[in-house]
Amino acid sequence: MPAIVLVGAQWGDEGKGKATDLIGGHLDHVVKFNGGNNAGHTVVIGDETYALHLLPSGILTPGVTPVIGNGVVVDLSVLFEEIDALQARGVDTSTLAVSTNAHVIPSYNRVLDKVTERFLGNRKIGTTGRGIGPTYADKMSRVGLRIQDLFDEKILRQKVEGALDLKNQLLVKVYNRRAVTVDEVVDELMSYAERLRPHVTDTALLLSDALDAGETVLLEAGQATLLDVDHGTYPFVTSSNATSGGACTGSGIPPTRIDSVIAVLKAYTTRVGEGPFPTELHGDEGELLRGSGGEFGTTTGRPRRCGWLDTVIGRFATRVNGVTDFVLTKLDVLTGYDRVPVCVAYDVDGVRHDEMPQTQTEFHHAVPIFEYLEGWDEDISGARSLDDLPPAARRYVETIEQMCGAPVSAVGVGPGRDQIVAVRDLIR
Repeated sequence: MPAIVLVGAQWGDEGKGKATDLIGGHLDHVVKFNGGNNAGHTVVIGDETYALHLLPSGILTPGVTPVIGNGVVVDLSVLFEEIDALQARGVDTSTLAVSTNAHVIPSYNRVLDKVTERFLGNRKIGTTGRGIGPTYADKMSRVGLRIQDLFDEKILRQKVEGALDLKNQLLVKVYNRRAVTVDEVVDELMSYAERLRPHVTDTALLLSDALDAGETVLLEAGQATLLDVDHGTYPFVTSSNATSGGACTGSGIPPTRIDSVIAVLKAYTTRVGEGPFPTELHGDEGELLRGSGGEFGTTTGRPRRCGWLDTVIGRFATRVNGVTDFVLTKLDVLTGYDRVPVCVAYDVDGVRHDEMPQTQTEFHHAVPIFEYLEGWDEDISGARSLDDLPPAARRYVETIEQMCGAPVSAVGVGPGRDQIVAVRDLIR
């Protein structure tokens, strides 16, 4: 049975939680393989809305085992806040599995993230200030703390002492903050150890055994393609690999076991934080799209920057991820426009670019080249098949397929769990 990767095709907030929920009835395991609590998935079930930040969205589907893979950085206080909130609403979280090799976000990295961003001033990246970047930096510098370290206090203390030797120098001498003591860090992390212990396991082995047994595994990316630390709009990116290749390193599943890659594409484009955004709308047009789409961050509450659909980005996502299927979300938000612009290429200093420019400078200067498609006024929220969509909406979907280079297999027409047009099976 398949291992399926689910990624965002733009700068995040495309609706990956809804896509996961759409195929949840066919799944046995849902794996978060990168990032931390710096992104959110919103899932609407009936009258209930769930905002998840660290837990895999599959935790809302009965019978699915949610997994936090080795590629994730875990803020334990957030983890248990989310678990407590879900349990209070009657959601069973007992089957959650957490990798022994996932890294822990210590309190000093949250402090460093915030003060560093302020220190950068106009050069800030636009991070969420949750300690994600510093924790990944520690991982690569080999001074990080892993989940398994919580079960050996001696090793944990040694690692914290080693990390604080340098970090306290930064906090005190550069940022004029107080030094962090080893005891306060160790005591906080150890306070979670026993509650965490039943969830901790060798998740790579768990997932390998599941695939061997014929079970279906979904690997769910945090953030999105254009935020990938290697392939995104660097330096305005996240600190991990949010593309399909990251699913393998972040879970322990080898690439030979990946059967398909589903990319979620919003019917327009949004971005949170700093960085270039060629199709961004300003003024009343941007406000209208933001209000119609409810474009405010699930994690931060920040208003999202909004713009028209960019198929240059779509083609890039198809190529980098090996996309086999698109799930198009929020098509209903475009209802009411007389015509809908679609970016098909960029003009960079008089030169047409049909593919992503190779340098940060070129992308910063990219001016969108638009084609204009006929709009529609009909309410599409009740559509459940392509035939239910008005002709102009169907042409919009067909244009995306042609320009982005992969089939659209499902279309979101509203926020509800059942507001979806299923075009073809996502699990084959």
